[in-house]
Parts: sequence; C-alpha cells; structure tokens
Amino acid sequence: MKLNKQKPYGVNDFYFWKITLSLALASFFIFATMYAVQPLLPVFVEEFDISVSVSSLSMSATILGLIIGLVVLGFLSDRIGRTVFIKLSLLGSILPFLLMPLTEIFALLVGLRLIQGFALAGLPAAALAYLNEEIDRKSVGLATALYISSNALGGMVGRVVAGFVTDIMSWQVTFYGLAVAGIIILILVHAMLPNSKKFQPSNLPFRKDINGFIFHLKSPSLLIVFGLGIVLQVSFTGIWTYLPFYMQEEPFSLSLQSISYLFFAYGLGVIGSPFAGWLSSFLGLRKVRIAGITVLTIGILITLNNSLIGIVIGLCVSCLGFFTAHSLTATSVSETATHHKGSASSLYLVSYYIGVSLGSTALAPIWEKFHWHGLILFLGALPVLYIMLVKLFQYLGVCSKGN
Repeated sequence: MKLNKQKPYGVNDFYFWKITLSLALASFFIFATMYAVQPLLPVFVEEFDISVSVSSLSMSATILGLIIGLVVLGFLSDRIGRTVFIKLSLLGSILPFLLMPLTEIFALLVGLRLIQGFALAGLPAAALAYLNEEIDRKSVGLATALYISSNALGGMVGRVVAGFVTDIMSWQVTFYGLAVAGIIILILVHAMLPNSKKFQPSNLPFRKDINGFIFHLKSPSLLIVFGLGIVLQVSFTGIWTYLPFYMQEEPFSLSLQSISYLFFAYGLGVIGSPFAGWLSSFLGLRKVRIAGITVLTIGILITLNNSLIGIVIGLCVSCLGFFTAHSLTATSVSETATHHKGSASSLYLVSYYIGVSLGSTALAPIWEKFHWHGLILFLGALPVLYIMLVKLFQYLGVCSKGN
C-alpha cells in the first residue's frame, strides 16, 4: 500500500479543527455515557429492590466491557482503520440507551451496559492513534489536550445531567435524552471527521502484538506504573460511587438533583491535566506526580468533614490531585516503555479502567460494614500505602528505581 504524500494537518489547517472538534464531541458523549449511571445508583436500589453492591454492577459491567473492547478493538483498529471504529463506537453506545428503559429486570440492564461498554472502547482504541497519524508533530499536543479535556468534561456533564433529569423526571427519560444527544453527535461526527490519509494497516501477526503485551507485563518499572493507575482510580472512583448514598442520608438529606451539582468539581480535571504537564516541565514529572498523589489524599480525607462545605472542598481538592497524578502517570508510560509504546499505553488504559471497576463494586463490603468514614480512611490510605510499598521494594532492590 502506497503511503499518502499529503502533509499532516497543522493548527492553521481547517481540517485540524474539524478533526479536533469531531473527536472532542465524540469523546464528550462517550464519557458522558460511561459515567451517567454513577449518580443513579441509589435510584436503581429503590426501583429494582436490589443491594448497593448489585446496583454498582451497572457501572462496573460497563468498565468490564470497555476493558475487553480496548484489547479487541485496539487490535482491529490497527488492521482495519480508525474512523470506522470511532463512528461505530458512537452508534453502539446509542442503541443500548433505547433498550434499557424498556427492561424491568436489572440483570438485563447490566447486560446491556456490558455491551455498551464494549462499544464505548472503539473511540479510545482508535482516537489517539488517529490523531498521531493525521496531525503534525507540532500540533498533535494541542489536539490531544483538547481531546483529553473533553473526556473530563463529558464525564462531568453526564453525571450532572443524569442526576438532574432523573430527579425531576425519571432515569428512563435520562437514557432516552442521552440517546437523542448521541444521535445528533453521531451525525455531526459522520459529517465532519475526515477519512484517514496516513493510516497504514498493520500486517504483523497477532502473535507479535501479544508478545508486546507480555514484554511490558514482565517489566517491573511498567508494572509499578500500571499498579499506580489502578490504585489512583480505585481511590477516586470509590468516593464518587458512594457519595450519592452518603449525601442522601442525615444530616444532609440532599435530593438527587442537588447531589448532581457536586459533580461540577470534575471541572478541575480540565485544569489539572494541562497544569500538571506545564508544571512538570519545570519541576520534573516524578515530583509533580507525588505532589498530585498527596493532594488527592488530602482531598479524600477532607471529605471526612461533617459539613457540606467541607465535603465540597474535599471533592474539589481530590479532583485536582487525581487528574494531576493520573495525567503524569499516563505520560510516564511512554517515557518508561522502550518500544511497543502503543501496547504499553493500552495496558495502562486497561489498568486504569480495572481501577474504575474495582472502585465501583469491590468496595461495597467496606461501605456496608464501615460506611462513609471507614471507606474514606481506606481510600485515603491506599495511594500512600502503595507508594510506601514501592519505595520499600526499590530499597530492597526488588524493582527499578526509575519511577
């Protein structure tokens, strides 16, 4: 296959902005879809007469589907193309929203969320590779930053809108509304997103890709980074998964609509990622990452405060710390991997979403036995204990000191 001679698009090209806007819109919807059920977990508990842990499966099943999809669709994207999976990801995410409101069986809703999660993976599996192929080196950083910022924005708006609409109408209306929004975005992306010009299908056998994954899983330095991705997300997701249950109780007794406004704290994620990148260029990646983990821990512990203002401050601080630590942990993957960087990034995404899944369902026993204060003490201690354990292993020479 002949390589297209056309130059990659730069920031001054019209097509650069068409690509960036298309992927930002797609990312916005995908992440709104992924996290829209998080504030609805108490509603599912009441409507389907299920436990908190069963309700959380509506979130963790989506993440399980996403993890499977990242691996499968990532391989296929390298061989078939990028834009087809971006568009199919949007379509596959919309269809379950039309079916879930019709079910009266929670297990069926969870199954549809699992399928939806698999479909969601099409975008992250292809988008960054598409950007790196079609955008020139000087401009790809801006395009990537806007794409990642739209992730945080979509997750925030999805949670806020889902809580608000469900409180005044119903969760069924929320899902139908998300389907309509998805259809509009699909039409816009289909019209705006240019076909790939630089894509070259991989002719390598799947065995080579598997060998790349195995190589990274044998690297102690990368395993530390993957483990940190899991730990950070468990701590962060755990707060937001069980926050709606806590805020509905005394002494707060907040409505779902009021609780949904708390998710505006995610707006600091849009600031945290680029700020962390800028600061690390002066102070170094490792120092700023440790600072981000420290800020995350402090923010989590602040939510032990029994006042609403204290909890809001804690949520804002933890968001800033998490997105700082997460963005620099993701950056360190590319710096640590010597080759097969794409598969290393995929493994980090998998570990990241394993953390989301664990933070949704695996923490239920802690919540049920120790409630909010016990859960928060565990979540606040988890990143600190992980870093201490890594430092101990490094001191004993078990793993590399490069991270």
